[in-house]
Amino acid sequence: MTAVLQDDDRTTTATGAEPAPPGRPRPPGARLRRHLGRQWQLWALMAPAIAFTLVFAYVPMYGLQLAFRRFDFEAGLTGGEWVGLFYFEQFFSSPQFWPLLRNTAVISVSTLVGGFIAPIVLALLINQVVGRRRKRFTQTATYLPHFISIVVVVGMLQVFLSPSNGLVTQLLERVGITGVNFLGDPSSFVPVYVISEVWQHCGWNSIIYLAALASVDTQLYEAARIDGANRWQIIRNVDLPALVPTMVVLFILNMGGVLATGFEKIFLMQNTLNLPVSEVIATYVYKIGIVGNQFSYATAIGLFNTVVNFAFLLVANSVAKRVSSTSLW
Repeated sequence: MTAVLQDDDRTTTATGAEPAPPGRPRPPGARLRRHLGRQWQLWALMAPAIAFTLVFAYVPMYGLQLAFRRFDFEAGLTGGEWVGLFYFEQFFSSPQFWPLLRNTAVISVSTLVGGFIAPIVLALLINQVVGRRRKRFTQTATYLPHFISIVVVVGMLQVFLSPSNGLVTQLLERVGITGVNFLGDPSSFVPVYVISEVWQHCGWNSIIYLAALASVDTQLYEAARIDGANRWQIIRNVDLPALVPTMVVLFILNMGGVLATGFEKIFLMQNTLNLPVSEVIATYVYKIGIVGNQFSYATAIGLFNTVVNFAFLLVANSVAKRVSSTSLW
């Protein structure tokens, strides 16, 4: 509480500032100016990040109006005939709508499930490694693939899975399995994509779980060992409960990108054979928007994708708040 000093003529606070007389409203913005006067150093440090976010995240949102206008090259982003929901109706009635939605959902959900469970399992396993040097080596070896370029990863897939001279294909031929085409078979595209995606990012995504496990009180482990608990019981009763808040928050964030599949990797892995299952919203938007110059139509599809992702984020946050009392807001 702020100490108040009584004087004969006036009342002042311990900081020397005179409070506003009772009954007189404070001038507008006084609280904000006082806050900026005290915390201006922090705001100065945050200014570059705020400016970057405004310029590259919020200013481009002005272009979303193209989803409701017929794009005019002469008018640019500021003009064009207003057509309302015409492009949305065109996309919903298009024969590509359901295949695109199905392919995007299958790839996204499969990647979400695999990419969510694998880092947790890896973090629990690394946490059980005895010896600091062994643990550091294991952790470094698992998250190094995260820094490999997507182009290099796709090139590695072609080297290993090529139907003519791939290493995996040749090994399968030696055991009597022939005619396998992982890169061209539509039924193999999703497993190959998900497995390679989990392999590349599993170690990096496990870092945050390892940080959560590092904050667990060591007395809990000692008490569990004294009670005769084995490693599985320690993981189930000590490690997993400590990871639940982190798991919930990351799951909510991942739900915000349910339909946001990675464009680069899918586009590089596409060919005429696997196109029926590899054509997703991101690649379709590129082909009709950049290649086909249908900017308004592509903007409408992208906006639809963003709205669906945002709806999933709100639903996941609401459910997590009711079930586990942990949420983003």
